[in-house]
Amino acid sequence: MFIGQKTRMPGAAEALTGRAVRPYVVPIRHAVLGTPLEGPYPPGLGIAYFGLGCFWGAERLYWQTSGVWSTAVGYAAGITANPTYDEVCSGLTGHAEVVQVLYDPSRVTYADLLRVFWEGHDPTQGYRQGNDVGTQYRSVVLYTSPEQRTAAEASRSAYLAALDDAGFGAITTEIQPAGDFYFAEEYHQQYLHKVPNGYCGLGGTGVCLTDPLSR
Repeated sequence: MFIGQKTRMPGAAEALTGRAVRPYVVPIRHAVLGTPLEGPYPPGLGIAYFGLGCFWGAERLYWQTSGVWSTAVGYAAGITANPTYDEVCSGLTGHAEVVQVLYDPSRVTYADLLRVFWEGHDPTQGYRQGNDVGTQYRSVVLYTSPEQRTAAEASRSAYLAALDDAGFGAITTEIQPAGDFYFAEEYHQQYLHKVPNGYCGLGGTGVCLTDPLSR
């Protein structure tokens, strides 16, 4: 039996072992956009990863963003290989719930995606987002290039100043390299399309910037 949501990251010695092969099937196509979830992807697309709390609402924010070609939810920034949702919820895999975003750079910039990220949740809450508590709900940007890292760090500085001006605490968002991304189970993919009245615990701070990279 799993221990339930945790508010501390597990060490490598206590993390669940995982497995070599994913123990479930992932849908072939995106339920809203009709694009292939696991590829092949057209050349020229950018790829980005964001964790901003429960991935159901986070994914909807991005599939509704103009210029986004496809989205998928999954687990990243953890230790355990090919984890299941129940294992991630135990707090013993170290993963965050994240959204993989494939986007057309000619239609939407990475800076635009960062703005959706910062303004779509409260990045000051640590290992929680609203009523969702646990390390899996932490705020995280996983960059795939040096340029993404630079942009993410610059935008964090801009929102840190703006949030401080608005009376919020310090940003707890982690910015780190994108490692392995494990697609979540079928029922999690585009969940709020399948269940329109389903739970969504995301809530922004109300702090918005027109161009955070120029602040």
